[in-house]
Amino acid sequence: MSWHIRHPRDPRQSVCGLPVADVRRWETEHPPRIDYTCEDCYTQLPEAARPDDATHPTGDATLIDTLRRIVANQQYAKIDGVIVDTWSAAVTVLIWDHLRDDKRQRLLTLPSHELILRCVAIYTRLHARNNAQ
Repeated sequence: MSWHIRHPRDPRQSVCGLPVADVRRWETEHPPRIDYTCEDCYTQLPEAARPDDATHPTGDATLIDTLRRIVANQQYAKIDGVIVDTWSAAVTVLIWDHLRDDKRQRLLTLPSHELILRCVAIYTRLHARNNAQ
């Protein structure tokens, strides 16, 4: 059984994403000992500790501008504590551009990571439907 590292920005989980309730042993040494530590926690720790590239409160439409910048630079970014890759940003922008204004306003009521996940889900359903035909 390996030990896990507590997430530096979210005390409800470990760096590898396990909820606190599921972790039996925590690594408390700094720097963590590679022999005892969960491999995922150890390798993801520098990225988890990295500050956000952008923060957007719920309802902030500048999130889409940040996603457009990710696509233009072809470089992932950390938005509100979540790593957003180029593909997810591109899909979100693509879906966003095709939505009516009332649907955009509904999506803006979601936190940034949920907005991105919702757009990816829409894209996946549309893409699956087009491949089935």
